[in-house]
Amino acid sequence: MAQKVLLDVDPGTDDALLLAMLLEADDWDVVGITTVAGNATVGKTTHNALSILEFLDRTDVPVARGAHRPLVDEHEDAEWVHGPDGIRGDLPEPSAEPVEAEASDFMLETAREYGEDLTVAAVGPLTNVAVALARDPTFADRVGDLYFMGGAALTSGNATPAAEFNALADPIAASRVVQDATPKMVGLGVTEPAIIREETVERWRSSAEPLATVGEWCNYPDKLKHDGGYSVPDAVVGAHMIGDVLEFEDLPLAVDTSHGPSRGATIADTRDEAENKEPPNAAVATAVDVEAYREVVSDLVESL
Repeated sequence: MAQKVLLDVDPGTDDALLLAMLLEADDWDVVGITTVAGNATVGKTTHNALSILEFLDRTDVPVARGAHRPLVDEHEDAEWVHGPDGIRGDLPEPSAEPVEAEASDFMLETAREYGEDLTVAAVGPLTNVAVALARDPTFADRVGDLYFMGGAALTSGNATPAAEFNALADPIAASRVVQDATPKMVGLGVTEPAIIREETVERWRSSAEPLATVGEWCNYPDKLKHDGGYSVPDAVVGAHMIGDVLEFEDLPLAVDTSHGPSRGATIADTRDEAENKEPPNAAVATAVDVEAYREVVSDLVESL
């Protein structure tokens, strides 16, 4: 029986690739999608999620609209990375509408329905997950794994020298999740090395649909190209869920919620011995099998 997964997303081109991968994977059943303001406004991310499902002929998957801003402060988007309105590619207008339930309601209902058979993968700012935890502190205990793509515990940030975009977008929410949910964190330390080669992206872009649009999702601005390709962060979470491409270490983890230069930093205590070391509260991804990652992504994308 396929494992159930709820995806909390802010599409976003890497979110789009994650959705395509998990919708195509035989061992995973996407039972719902929740949206959050992140790469674009929540109106745009919700529209984009519905358009992606239309494009992939999966309008049976329910979409619940979530938080329009972080718990504190205002929303700042990343459309310069993901394209106008938060996504690239020629996507159809959606025929479906979001469900009536708000995202945190939908999360809690889905957790009650599936329990430990449900995996939650949150790949945008963690606002919706934090709200669900505030409403039901047992939420994370009810489900199986809870992944989040974000943070930069083992490397420098991409939004600031200290912080990764999703963590900085809502550090209060990220702190709540780290404190209360024992998450599996997939941060920049493993997503940055996991590049999809430029020649692969160009081959997809020059192919027939749906590969051409998937290639556009992976075709990041030139300033983000490195080592001959592009990092597509959310896809790393999906590749691990499908193909076990990451290694994790249980570590004490904290999020800086101050208003100083390290706001949004995810801080893992990697010291071997320290009298004041806290017990582990997260599993932090520490290594990625890049070739296995590329194989998982290519196999699924080219079978669409």
